[in-house]
Amino acid sequence: METLQFKTNIKKVLLLIALIATAFAQTGFAQHEHTTDKAPGLLPSYYNVKDALVTGDAALAATKAAELVRAIADTDEKTINKSAKESLLKHAGMIAASKDIKNQREHFQAVSEDVIALTKTAKLSDAPAYQMYCPMKKSNWLSSEKTVKNPYYGSAMLTCGKVVGTIK
Repeated sequence: METLQFKTNIKKVLLLIALIATAFAQTGFAQHEHTTDKAPGLLPSYYNVKDALVTGDAALAATKAAELVRAIADTDEKTINKSAKESLLKHAGMIAASKDIKNQREHFQAVSEDVIALTKTAKLSDAPAYQMYCPMKKSNWLSSEKTVKNPYYGSAMLTCGKVVGTIK
């Protein structure tokens, strides 16, 4: 009788272990599916930095750039190659570390070049990204809307620029 009870208990323990293992495996797959998204926070974080630069708020740009650094760091190397990731981290980090709007705008130029290239090779958003060009700065940036709001000059030349492309 004890042997039968023992075998029943073993079966219950094994069933419980199998159920727990299945639950962990499904959770692991679900997490993996979310982490293979094409950098869901990267483009919104980039737009936040751009918007802070448009308003000329250096403190806000630094804060938003720190968020961008985290989004870049969280992006896997299947989405963004090592050298582009290093460049983005460097320049976004410089924006985050600076309180000088002119310096932040200089580094934003390099961030924009990298984000534009990345957006063209990896689908970072379901929404289109509008590539803008500033003829005074001879630089591009991305926007989530077609209205030109220049991050390189802010209120001094808010509408300087034009849409030169749409990345879908």
